[in-house]
Amino acid sequence: MSEGELIDAATLPGVPDEFQRLWTPHRMAYITAGADVNRGSGCPFCAAPQRTDAEGLIVHRGQTAYVLLNLFPYNSGHMLVCPYRHIPTYDQATAEEVAEIGALTQTAMRVLRQVSRCDGFNIGMNQGAVAGAGVDEHLHQHIVPRWATDANFFPIIAKTKALPQLLGEVREAVASAWPA
Repeated sequence: MSEGELIDAATLPGVPDEFQRLWTPHRMAYITAGADVNRGSGCPFCAAPQRTDAEGLIVHRGQTAYVLLNLFPYNSGHMLVCPYRHIPTYDQATAEEVAEIGALTQTAMRVLRQVSRCDGFNIGMNQGAVAGAGVDEHLHQHIVPRWATDANFFPIIAKTKALPQLLGEVREAVASAWPA
């Protein structure tokens, strides 16, 4: 086999399946970082504010809440708004936290429109493990930018998500565009 030649997965050892593989070894840095963030600290959303903005993927720090990039984004620019306080559900947030989470969400939308020229958003909170929360003990709101052209066959057919930018690049662009 020559360098650069494509390998047919059906010819490799193992049980063949219907999935094609898009090898993205650079993503291992994010997976490893995620494991390191969770190891020993318990809650990644309590640990993130203790790090530098670049290390914690934080784009803005407010009074009662902060904004960071999702370590495992659905789309480039996928952000989370988290209260500093370790609470599991929205009904436990104070009026101040609710107001700031809302204001930070609006600002994040404006910044993402400016930086990424997105066409729309998915915004939501999964509260509790049964509701699909990956981190169910610390409240966080997702802000996922969407483009008219971001729907393709990869997630549905290939069970793969292609992300065009590295997290550090996205964090720098969003943080630089965040209003003072």
